[in-house]
Formats: sequence, structure tokens, C-alpha cells
Amino acid sequence: MNSKKIDFLISISIIFTFCLVIVLYLNYFFISKFGLNPELFIYIIIPLIILGLAVFLTFSNSLLKPLFKSDEKLELSIKETIHELNIPVSTIKMNVQLLQKSIKDEKSLNRLQRIEQANNNLLKLYENMEYEIKKEIDKIEKQEFFLDEIIKCSLEKFEDIKENTKINLDLEDIKILTDINGFTKTIDNLISNAIKYNDKIEPLIEINYKENILSIFNKGEKIDTKNLFIVFDKYFQENPKKDGFGLGLAMVKEFCDKNRIFINIEQLENGNRFNLNLKNIIKK
Repeated sequence: MNSKKIDFLISISIIFTFCLVIVLYLNYFFISKFGLNPELFIYIIIPLIILGLAVFLTFSNSLLKPLFKSDEKLELSIKETIHELNIPVSTIKMNVQLLQKSIKDEKSLNRLQRIEQANNNLLKLYENMEYEIKKEIDKIEKQEFFLDEIIKCSLEKFEDIKENTKINLDLEDIKILTDINGFTKTIDNLISNAIKYNDKIEPLIEINYKENILSIFNKGEKIDTKNLFIVFDKYFQENPKKDGFGLGLAMVKEFCDKNRIFINIEQLENGNRFNLNLKNIIKK
């Protein structure tokens, strides 16, 4: 039985018990007014409560079994579909690589490059969808990895759009233990945000780690003070003219809260700094 089923049964049991206690209390109140011995009443009622709860759990499990079975079938179908989606994407990638080795015509190579880029975008969407679905229906296992490797890998993803942005790194060789996909997406979103809202004349990003704190600074206009408390809300965008849907920082906050990573924003004279306290996910 997975955690969702257990949580569901526990919730129903708590509601049932709460209602039963209220009814019994009212019975006790009225019966005691008519002279029934309260101690005798308690000795009778406690076994009845235990028996009633046991009967409820037994019958509820059998009644809800078809619902749980349907849920299991849906989960299995989703997993199989995700697996099947990966096959054509991988096939396209492999054949594009083979064609690139044999074709010399520049125009054809450019077309293949566009196909490869589109396929990479599709692969990224597939990986994101796979992660989000697994997060909902399965327990994500924690993995060990090095902080600096994840950050450098993330920066490489933005090589085409960071342009002349100066990037300063000051990182230690720290090992992290957490959900690697979720952490990578968190770093990707913060770096993407730092590039998007950077200074247009002298863009600068500084990524530092010191005493459990990972800081990502971007030069540019400070976040408005009134928006500091809502910047992590879904669909919030301080500048609506920027591309996106306002989901990036909301996803960052969700991951941080789930993994006990305290995150805050500092307003500096020449920009903004996001600080993440990684104390609870550092591998000891």
C-alpha cells in the first residue's frame, strides 16, 4: 500500500473517530443526567470504540479497493507511456548523429542541427514530465553529488543566452545528498532568473558558497520591497513584459520547503542576492 492510500485511510479514520467521540460525549452527557453510572459507561464504551474502528477499517479497505486498483492501473499506464515516449526521442537523436557524420552539405547540416535542437527540447520536456509524474506517484530517492558540478553543468545550459554576462564562481568541493533532479531544476531556475533580470550594460552573476550558504547574485534593478513577500507566489512576475509564466521561483520555493532548505532574498545597492541554506542536505 503506497503512502497516498495510507494517508487517505488515516484521514478517514481520524474523522470517523472524532465524530464518534463527539456522539459518545453527547450520549455520556445526557445519560449521566439520568443517573447512569459514568464509570460503567466508560468501561462499556471504550471497547465499543475500538471494535467500531476495527470494523470501519476492515470494511473501508474492501470498499475502497476498487478505487485504489483503478489508481494503480492509471499509475502503471502513465509509467508505460512515459517509457514509450523515450523510444522515438532516442531514435531521432541517434539517427541525426549518424546523418551528421555522413552528410557534408552545409544546408543539410543546418537543417539537421535544427532537428537536433528541436529533439533536445523535446527530450528536456520529456525529462521534466517524467520527473514531475514520478514526484507525484513515487517516492524520489536521494542521491549524492557535488555542488560545483551541478552549478557548472547548469551554467553550460545557458551558454547561448548569457551572452556577455560576467560570471564569478567561488565554490567549495561540497557533497550534497538530496533529490538531484529537483535540486538541478532549482539551480537552473535561479540562474535563468539571474540572467533574465541582469543589468543590460554590465551584466554580472556571482555564485558563492560559504558556511552552508549558497548565494546567487545578479547585478541589476532591485526587487521592489513590496514584492519580497510575493515573489515566490505562482504566476507572479515583477515585470510582465519578461518571457515566462511566473512559475520558476514558485517551483524553487516548493523544492526548498520540501527539503528543509531556507531561502531568502537580499536587496543590495546594485542588485539582488538569493541565499540558500544547504545545512540540512549537505552530506556529512
